[in-house]
Amino acid sequence: MDIKEFVKNSYIRPWDIVIIVFLILSSFLPLAVFSMQNTAQDDATKQAVLKVDGDVIKVFDLKEGGPTYTYKYEDSDGDYNLIEVSGDKIRMVESNCGDQICVQRGWISKAGETPIACLPHNLFITVEASDGSEDGSLIY
Repeated sequence: MDIKEFVKNSYIRPWDIVIIVFLILSSFLPLAVFSMQNTAQDDATKQAVLKVDGDVIKVFDLKEGGPTYTYKYEDSDGDYNLIEVSGDKIRMVESNCGDQICVQRGWISKAGETPIACLPHNLFITVEASDGSEDGSLIY
């Protein structure tokens, strides 16, 4: 049985095949749209914001191919956190808290990504974009 006989004997008509192909191709449309949004977000200027007790302590500029350096935050109680910035990503290298979850978190580099949190020290590091792609960000 060849294809012409199969189409003749089945309930599939030529326009049905066109519609099926169109639906299959259009199912990839969300993938294309979201990948374009992610590239636009990658082009934006990113900053990592270090907050302790809700107060902004330091802002790190995150740039592709930027320098690698460390920053040590130490408060009056003797608690400290060692933060490493490498180009466009940031992580917690060392902390004297008990659970070390903030150190195990690893690198963050995208706006809106889950922040690095050191709850015993009430310290948070978030990445924010300057292109207005997240809630509450303004472009001046």
